[in-house]
Amino acid sequence: MLAVLPQLVVSGIATGMLYALIALSLTVGYRATTVVNFGHGEMVMAGAYALFVFAGFGLSFAPALILALGLLFLWGALTQRVFMRPIISGPHLSLAMMALAIGYAMRGGARLRWGSEVVTLTRPYSQDVFMLGPMVVTMDDLAISGFVLVLMGSLSILFYLTPVGRLVQAVFQSQRGAALVGLNVHAFHAMMWGVGAALGAAGGALLGLFLPLSPDMGVWTLVRGFAAMTLGGFGSFHGAVIGGLLLGVMEKLLGFYINTVFIDITAYLITILVLLIRPAGLFGRQTVVRI
Repeated sequence: MLAVLPQLVVSGIATGMLYALIALSLTVGYRATTVVNFGHGEMVMAGAYALFVFAGFGLSFAPALILALGLLFLWGALTQRVFMRPIISGPHLSLAMMALAIGYAMRGGARLRWGSEVVTLTRPYSQDVFMLGPMVVTMDDLAISGFVLVLMGSLSILFYLTPVGRLVQAVFQSQRGAALVGLNVHAFHAMMWGVGAALGAAGGALLGLFLPLSPDMGVWTLVRGFAAMTLGGFGSFHGAVIGGLLLGVMEKLLGFYINTVFIDITAYLITILVLLIRPAGLFGRQTVVRI
């Protein structure tokens, strides 16, 4: 049984990279606006379908992905500007319901168009397999992990070493203070929701490389992204990454050593336990979360 442990860890890390990317995309929006977007899973789904549509026009993977990310950036910014901003000062429940309603509307649109079709994306690389001792590493593992690592490194530089990153920190610390020093907080919120939507779309595009697309794929991706975000700590970028990796590994280990049903319920169990034992997560801090 222990002989397969390294393989489970490798597979869990590759899966966790995707969860980390989705959690990071949630964290970007929350860090800027202190609002958790519960319709974010549909942004992930829409990114995968957008890539499929653009690829259907004859574009290669890279330009189709860029266009898909750009489209979801615009949609995310528009969503915040048109639907969320007018009710941002209202009850928390109204924000949650608006986000859910937008997500369900997007899911319904996808069902109308592709609900009965089996839709898949074409990999832009060969499906090679590599042996590292007793471990099997697929090209999917390497491509997804490499892409996510590069993206996370770029975001780390952007948020921690540039003036834009300092603006994000300022808005997160005090939106009123940021407005008093001349920052257009509303425009900044829209931009960061757009960035979060684009990151989520990237996660959906990667996920679509090895799983058939489904209008309902946003449901379980949101659950896993939220669980990773909760585990790592709300508002923590590195916490979202570590939370995603831990979730991916735990799913594989529990699913193999205990029962395969844990692959589906680990995210829910982690969310429950973390909220009961350490609500701030591993690297977060106590804040007022607007849902």
